[in-house]
Amino acid sequence: MNEVLNTLEPKILWKYFGEVLQIPRPSKKEEKIRAYLVDFAKQHQLECKTDKTGNVLIRKPATPGHENSPCVILQSHMDMVCEKNSDSKHNFDTDPIKVTLADGWLMAEETTLGADNGLGVATELAILASDDIEHGPLECLFTVDEETGLTGAFGIEKGFLSGKILLNMDSEDDGQFFIGCAGGIDTVIEYPYTKEAAAPELAYFEVAVKGLTGGHSGDDINKGRANANQLLARFLYNLQQKCDFRLSSFNGGNLRNAIAREAIAVIGTAPGNEKLLSDAIAEFKQIFAHEYRLTEPHLDLSCTKAQTPTFLMADANRDALIYALLACPHGVLRMSDEIANFVETSTNLASVKTLDDHVLICTSQRSSVESAKHAAAQRVAACFKAIGAKTQHSEGYPGWNPNPHSPILKLTLDTFKDLFHEEGKALAIHAGLECGLFSEKYPDMDMVSYGPTMRGVHAPGEKVELSTVTRFWLLTKEILKRL
Repeated sequence: MNEVLNTLEPKILWKYFGEVLQIPRPSKKEEKIRAYLVDFAKQHQLECKTDKTGNVLIRKPATPGHENSPCVILQSHMDMVCEKNSDSKHNFDTDPIKVTLADGWLMAEETTLGADNGLGVATELAILASDDIEHGPLECLFTVDEETGLTGAFGIEKGFLSGKILLNMDSEDDGQFFIGCAGGIDTVIEYPYTKEAAAPELAYFEVAVKGLTGGHSGDDINKGRANANQLLARFLYNLQQKCDFRLSSFNGGNLRNAIAREAIAVIGTAPGNEKLLSDAIAEFKQIFAHEYRLTEPHLDLSCTKAQTPTFLMADANRDALIYALLACPHGVLRMSDEIANFVETSTNLASVKTLDDHVLICTSQRSSVESAKHAAAQRVAACFKAIGAKTQHSEGYPGWNPNPHSPILKLTLDTFKDLFHEEGKALAIHAGLECGLFSEKYPDMDMVSYGPTMRGVHAPGEKVELSTVTRFWLLTKEILKRL
């Protein structure tokens, strides 16, 4: 186990989190973590089954005296968001996650930590392995591919689960208990372009926006953070007013549910325009730094010499792409009229990738209002249809309608108050949770989602507050005992 984790309590939870950190588990590549879970069940002589989607369910009988208690489902997802700094050599397909301690937080410096949702996985394993926790019959559900498509939750079939109470361990604020979430949909754009030979007489440069905070496109969308794709598009739009340039490529962002932290364009311009380019970089670096002085302290706009590329986009394609990226909405589209400080509808301009014959643009929309979710997706699509791009919407996933009278919510809030002498908060969350899909398959299931405090989720530097992990562990054990 990682030496850093040896010093932490509760030991059994951190033991299993340390093991999870050693196992590569990118979305859609959960083979190794699934094999680990199945082997764990065999070692502990527990009933285990997998479904055709790849989800794993491990059952544990009730402890003596609790045989007649209701069956409870503990649920987390196997996969993690795999984001790293551009200069990191970490390979998410093979390398374990490296962690460090700082001021009461456990964090990964160059990569995402995977506490989302590795701590949920570790908590389930610790409960399954423990012999000193009182509980009724348990079903521990581990789903696949939550981060890039909710594939596991979509694939859950009726009858796979028998419990009627579900504790989802995929939330990120101590003392906040979620009973509702937004639905989501992805809008993917393919913009074809015409290639032209790169002019050898031009000077070529790599223009980059880096150093942004990024974050979760649900939890962090209302925090005023910059989107690297839009900042770069904005700079290129303004550069056109100052000097002529050609565009070879535009690449930024990675995952649909992460706010883009970096974006890079390769451009070519006449050697005589180099000072104009340098001055424009200096001007907009100052403008961006001022506009985002509170939310993006490490924002950087830079320009470095580049090798001559193999091709350039036709000027008409350059213009259309820049205009559409700048016009494409990003961020909060509407706040809720019913819940204070709650985002109703948002959109994320997640990634832009220049491929061999087209530019691939991935976006995601979220809303707790189904019609508004589709309207946001149509608005994004319209920006790119106007330039002749092909647009496609994913199937999407439903929201989870809050039930303020939920029995498991009341028990959870009462238990939290008794343990910590604080009032917990019942909330809905703008991020997507698998609970919305569970409620479609099992409409009578009573659910609540909670977890320890995490920050920077879906971005390098992701961290979890250690004291809240202890509280999360104590709360979960006491809920199981009271049930």
